[in-house]
Amino acid sequence: MNENLIRQAAVLLTDMLAFEKPADAVMSAFFRNNRDLGNKDRSFIAESAYGVIRRLRFLSTITANEENDPDDARKLILAWLLRVQGRSLRDLEAVLNEQQKEWAIAIKTKSTDDMPIAAKADVRDWLWEKLAKQYGDEKALTICRGMFEQATLDLRVNTIKGNPEEVLAKMLAENINNENTISAMPLSPIGIRMPNRIGINKHVLFTEGKIEVQDEGSQLLTFLVAPKRGQMVADLCAGAGGKTLALGALMRNTGRLYAFDVNERRLSNMSKRLKRSGLSNLNAQVISNENDMKLKRLDGKFDRVLVDAPCSGLGTLRRNPDLKWRQTEQDVVELNAKQKNILTRAAKMTKAGGRVVYATCSLLSEENEMIAKHFLEKHPDFTLVPANEVMAQQGIELDTGKYLNLLPHEHGTDGFFAAVFEKKVDPKKEAAAKLKVEEAQAKKAKAKKEKASEKAAEEKPENTEASAKADEAEVKAEEKSEASLEIIPETDSKPEEGKA
Repeated sequence: MNENLIRQAAVLLTDMLAFEKPADAVMSAFFRNNRDLGNKDRSFIAESAYGVIRRLRFLSTITANEENDPDDARKLILAWLLRVQGRSLRDLEAVLNEQQKEWAIAIKTKSTDDMPIAAKADVRDWLWEKLAKQYGDEKALTICRGMFEQATLDLRVNTIKGNPEEVLAKMLAENINNENTISAMPLSPIGIRMPNRIGINKHVLFTEGKIEVQDEGSQLLTFLVAPKRGQMVADLCAGAGGKTLALGALMRNTGRLYAFDVNERRLSNMSKRLKRSGLSNLNAQVISNENDMKLKRLDGKFDRVLVDAPCSGLGTLRRNPDLKWRQTEQDVVELNAKQKNILTRAAKMTKAGGRVVYATCSLLSEENEMIAKHFLEKHPDFTLVPANEVMAQQGIELDTGKYLNLLPHEHGTDGFFAAVFEKKVDPKKEAAAKLKVEEAQAKKAKAKKEKASEKAAEEKPENTEASAKADEAEVKAEEKSEASLEIIPETDSKPEEGKA
């Protein structure tokens, strides 16, 4: 570490703090413009900037002075190093100027005794109030602190091309220096976990399509959908297709799988992943909104419809810490309307006996249980299928009750919610539909029989004519045979006299 690295980290952090774009996009642009930086330098700069974003409210409180001046990126970097990373003043003395040394002393000695609990949780007041009301202060604080840490690298084994045990064995064999702790996931039967986020996109297992990057919670969600071979399945908010590809593998590349999304760019990103996956049953389509005619034409056709709804994303703060500063309470209200509308469309697309699975990566009941409850109130033709029962049927030992509720500090995944709804089968409608099918089959059989009779009738004169010609030929042959016979008169057969 040196003075220049701290300066570079502060430049990146300043760009991130504008919150005009997602933090990962800002960081990608920064490194594209600074290609001369080495791997270690990049690592320090990225870790420092992201570290501050994760603990922004706490660190802003630590660095605030009496004038309550705006956040200074250099101060925040120093605060992160001293109060979060635990660096000593002696460690940093050589790389700090006189002003920065004064900042460092003030930061190191600042008391946190009177710090508001929302600042300790590192979230905005509105979000803290919602979480505390929903979970209670103690659990809410634990949940928030559980998302201070960086997420692990989670991989899904593509069972179309690979075997989980064999892939894990290969990765362990390559890890000869124990550089990473590689293990099977505790819940997903097709998952592999690494604590260190390393570049995996050039690994042969990745390029061959045997592994994909996917959070364990996302993998578990696809098991909750529980698609079967030969079924018709839709991913209504497919994005870049991570869950779609996982569903295709669970279907064993059979049936018909549709991926819909309003974002053409995100959907187009699926093409390379699809090619690697080896799937051939996928049809990706861009739609304008949930009322697109492409969807209406498919009403009542699907056995399974996954709605991974647009949401606040507050369950993914380990990966996207900037969301807790970019999202607002009004954003959640607007998202609720979208979530309800998309679910209504999914209900129409589902056939009797089929299922809709509603999911978010949010922690808020407004986006989760309340949406599920509203859906059941508005759609009495659907019933709730307990998530714990579906998981048990899939052979996964996970019981979070009637809904799937995953929390980072408890399950080691992103925060996820999901509910399973099954469309009731109306006996009268089912009988009418069965009768309609039988009538259609009978009508088809009758038409086929009539067509065969008509064909036979058309062929009959030709056969009669041929038969008549054959009879005529036979008569002529007989007449000719009779005309050629020689008539011999009867004679005495005794021998002449005189002859011995």
